[in-house]
Amino acid sequence: MRVLFSGGGTGGHISPALAMADIFKMNIPDVEIAFVGTPNGIENSLIPQAGYKLYHVEIEGIRRSVTLENVKAFYLAFTSPMKAKKIIKEFAPDVVIGTGGYVCWPALKAAADMGIPTLLHESNALPGMAVRKLQNKVDVIMTNFESTKDLLDPSANVVNVGNPLRAACSTLNKESARKILNIPDDVKFVTLSFGGSLGAPELNRAACEMMADFSHSGSKVRCYHVGGKRYYESARKYFSAYDLERDERFVLMEYTSDLPVYMAAADMVICRAGAMTLTEIAKMGKAAVIIPSPNVVDNHQYKNAKALADKDAAIVICESDLNVDGRCAVCDAARRLYGDVEYRRKLEENVRAFAKQDVEKTIFETVMQLIESYKKN
Repeated sequence: MRVLFSGGGTGGHISPALAMADIFKMNIPDVEIAFVGTPNGIENSLIPQAGYKLYHVEIEGIRRSVTLENVKAFYLAFTSPMKAKKIIKEFAPDVVIGTGGYVCWPALKAAADMGIPTLLHESNALPGMAVRKLQNKVDVIMTNFESTKDLLDPSANVVNVGNPLRAACSTLNKESARKILNIPDDVKFVTLSFGGSLGAPELNRAACEMMADFSHSGSKVRCYHVGGKRYYESARKYFSAYDLERDERFVLMEYTSDLPVYMAAADMVICRAGAMTLTEIAKMGKAAVIIPSPNVVDNHQYKNAKALADKDAAIVICESDLNVDGRCAVCDAARRLYGDVEYRRKLEENVRAFAKQDVEKTIFETVMQLIESYKKN
């Protein structure tokens, strides 16, 4: 069996594709898997690192404002499926699966035109432009949020499956993760903060301010912050300004491929509201302080976070409210979660309700049923 995945640009599109690739490898050991991405996206490091072949198709996102760049973007949207057809003919997949974002458009459009089974997976509550444009071309749309179906064409074939996660998110527990990280037994509270693979300046500042707050108290804590590849320097400046470098309780990293280990070890997670991150929090049952990115299309991260906040499953702070009247909102939330164990347990219990069961089994069966239906026809 041969499976072609397409998605990239951000880790939020690549992570579910890699997780689904794991599902196929687990069920069909001799499966052949390849990916289609762009020449410059983060997929160029993550996909080869995972051991998969990566094909390239040039494609760019269409901007909401009227710009000259959109002329090229529309041209590539028109021509890229023709280039993707050459890749599909070479790899000869039994099925093509996209994970959203403009990167998946060429391969899914080409595969659908060629009569090859096609599926899309939408992680976010609000379907993106590529998903909306492809909804009546692909065979199946798999969703994470049940409410997403209401925002798609009634004629689209929508199956609610949840978000697939890589194995580490299911197999690690707090005790084993803390042993891996050599966290002392007397540490009372462990935090993990990050703003995505590239980072986020405001989250970097808030996380360092929170660590500085803990540094004055002598609390038995261990705080890990991932500054991100693009904004690491801003994180390092805040880290130095608060004189945190001399205190082993506080650790600053640019990037880590072991994020599931740090998340498993944590009592509190501070993060953006990307769909995959929220799925990991739910699966691991973590008390979270969520700061949705305001710099995303249709404010979809806020919609993701609100789904949790409405069920008292997370603390949500808008970026514009991080500092009001000189108060650090993240510091206040961290102090509450540190001191109020009962409240922390409540958030952990409530967020676990968002973790769907049998996600991997449902996804595999959905894909295989589609392939079988094509064979019968």
